Amino acid sequence: MSQVILITGASSGIGKSTAHYLVSKGFTVYGTSRSAKQPEENGVKFIALDVTDRATIKSAVAQVLKIEGRIDVLINNAGKGITGPLEEIPEDELKSIFETNYFGPLALIKEVLPAMRERRSGLIINVTSIAGFMGLPYRSAYSATKGALGLTTEALRMELKEFNVKLCNVAPGDFATNIASGRYHAPLSPTSPYANNYGKSLALMDEHVDQGLNPEIMGEAIYKIIKTPNPDVNYKVGAFMQKISIFLKGILPGKIYERLLLNHYKL
Repeated sequence: MSQVILITGASSGIGKSTAHYLVSKGFTVYGTSRSAKQPEENGVKFIALDVTDRATIKSAVAQVLKIEGRIDVLINNAGKGITGPLEEIPEDELKSIFETNYFGPLALIKEVLPAMRERRSGLIINVTSIAGFMGLPYRSAYSATKGALGLTTEALRMELKEFNVKLCNVAPGDFATNIASGRYHAPLSPTSPYANNYGKSLALMDEHVDQGLNPEIMGEAIYKIIKTPNPDVNYKVGAFMQKISIFLKGILPGKIYERLLLNHYKL
């Protein structure tokens, strides 16, 4: 009997590539999007779910449990980006990014846990970001949401150990997806005191995405995690320099590491 996987944000980018890859490996995959226009695509069964709408979360999880009787793996992939000087990001946008990237995944976790605990089996994979390991200029809110999700995962691993429910983080670096087009950008105003540095950083961010890795690599990485009996806490998937940056932060004095980031972003 194939394992049942529920993956959010499966209509594009990393989520879409991962869902299709897992179907090719024989899993039963339910993918979510805010508007599931067709019930199935290339073997992925689609259901409507908006991570900021608790009613749709409850409905989607209940639907999968009714059909399949279980959810073996939850992949919290849905998310969005946000850029800008913190001073100039509207408060409602700051709250919105936390609703999507943090509180939404937590609501899904809470919804699938009762069934997983009852079966004493389950795996929850939270897609965070390499940006969640460090505060990046003009991405403060994004780094904060992904860092918060990563730390929550670490705590939940210990809380759920006795129920044999496993959790882990997968932190991608830059991948060639449409994330740049969907993220919130604080307006780049020529009269802003941040205009010069924000403009340079924004151009560099977009360049990194355009030159990013094939998102299928994430599908392969997540497949290996699912097949691992006891997953590690954190997995990093990205270019060598992006992954090594996390290691460097752990060994370098804070000001030296900050200088490396400033040089990288030409600030």
